[in-house]
Amino acid sequence: PMAVYTFLESYDFTGNKIHPFCTHEGSGIGATVGSVKRLAPKARVTSGLAVTGSTAAEGGEALRRRVRTFLSSL
Repeated sequence: PMAVYTFLESYDFTGNKIHPFCTHEGSGIGATVGSVKRLAPKARVTSGLAVTGSTAAEGGEALRRRVRTFLSSL
């Protein structure tokens, strides 16, 4: 969304890590990771997490695994 892109362009993410995530109905994370890298070039951007929207209510375990992975890298 444009609001997110505007925020990424406006904020200095130097030394920060960005973990993109989204819901979708088949497109996956698409070009989101590349866009985030382009808009926040000084940030470290991970591969992100995409959850199918129709199964998002059951996506808690995928999110927990991603958070545990993130926390273990600190």
